[in-house]
Amino acid sequence: MQVDGKVAVITGAGGGIGAGLARALVAGGAKVVLTDIDKDAVAGVAASLPSDTVAFASGDAGSDDHIEEVVTLAESTFGPVDYYFANAGIGGGPGLQATDEQWDAALNVNILAHVRAARRLVPGWVERGGGYFVSTASAAGLLTQLGSATYSVTKHAAVGFAEWLSATYGTRGVKVSCLCPMGVDTNLLRPKEQAPAGSDEALMQRAVTSAGRVLTTDEVATAVLDAIADERFLILPHAEVLDMYRHKGSDYDRWLRGMQRYQNTLMDN
Repeated sequence: MQVDGKVAVITGAGGGIGAGLARALVAGGAKVVLTDIDKDAVAGVAASLPSDTVAFASGDAGSDDHIEEVVTLAESTFGPVDYYFANAGIGGGPGLQATDEQWDAALNVNILAHVRAARRLVPGWVERGGGYFVSTASAAGLLTQLGSATYSVTKHAAVGFAEWLSATYGTRGVKVSCLCPMGVDTNLLRPKEQAPAGSDEALMQRAVTSAGRVLTTDEVATAVLDAIADERFLILPHAEVLDMYRHKGSDYDRWLRGMQRYQNTLMDN
């Protein structure tokens, strides 16, 4: 599928990867509907794009009502949705200290938002004979995320759901891709407030920034568009993640020992 002339919805589009995707899609000829829980942020991204290419709304990406609102906005403004980028994501909470509320929030945004969007769109795509679901997961969904159980577990779930969606609907016209980058220069990686020294939050940040090059959001967006043009399932802007994933699968215990050593090294610094 090519994006020229297509209609795309992007969640988490108030900044980061979502904003990068918006710029890349519009440059490729698509019409985009942006949504983010931060109304001012998503309005700012929308204002930076040609007015005839963009519409936006604000709300919870995991809410059925908001998903319906956004799909209806896309259909009434540009036409049926061709691409849905389930991109919104949050970190949740650190380690075992994460509260039930933080777990609920991470589950809602990082995985249930994908499930609810697919529930709304996939039956129509099957009837139309085409549609594309792009899930933003993380390398943490293939490997793990030191410092954050909420992030690691929900990103694993996002990968698992994308796999299931492709296996179940891939022969019925529904294409699926799953984005799994390591470090990307976003507010999630570099929050405004410095994490306390020695905290799980600080460990999480060091684990990501020391694992490989931190990419720009535009670099990631380019990798996404290249992948969906080829209809590739796994999108790996950091190519080395594939080798890491293979090492994990070839000897799980050895990989876990290596992660334990890596964590100790980070804690010692």
